[in-house]
Amino acid sequence: MKKSPLFLTQAAVIAAAYVVLTLPFAQFAFGMIQFRLAEALTVLAAMTPAAIPGLFLGCLLANTLNPMSLGPVDIILGSLATLISAVVTWKLSRVLVKDSTLNAARQMLVIFPGVIFNALIVGTYLPFLLSEGEPVTAAMIASFVGWIFLSQTVVIYLIGWPLWTGLRRTKIVRIP
Repeated sequence: MKKSPLFLTQAAVIAAAYVVLTLPFAQFAFGMIQFRLAEALTVLAAMTPAAIPGLFLGCLLANTLNPMSLGPVDIILGSLATLISAVVTWKLSRVLVKDSTLNAARQMLVIFPGVIFNALIVGTYLPFLLSEGEPVTAAMIASFVGWIFLSQTVVIYLIGWPLWTGLRRTKIVRIP
């Protein structure tokens, strides 16, 4: 499958931005509460399919270069959570954004996959990686899912949504 230079460039820039917005803030980006600024970029998957590989590669690199490495489980599953959310965001944007008028409810729904998939996937395996020998309970998993849901919601809706809205208004790229 041949991709255009624009597609490859957009994917590379998004991947690089993801890494740059994650690693300098590693103390806030990894752990039970993941305030990962780069997750605001997941809204770009509603604008361009190039965001799908860009977000996946950026997350994969950030998780691999994490100074507090959590190992291959986090590298693979965390990156797959971002990939799944990007794909679903792109597909939702194609279904829900059919005209130039996009109400707030549809906007919120289009960018929701970045919240829910990361909360459910990362929140489920992370307690096992961070438990330090303690038995992992259902309550502990629910707590991790809840905290990641909350932190993803803050980043995606308070930073990502305005980013998406601003980019749509500037018409830098043709987007829905």
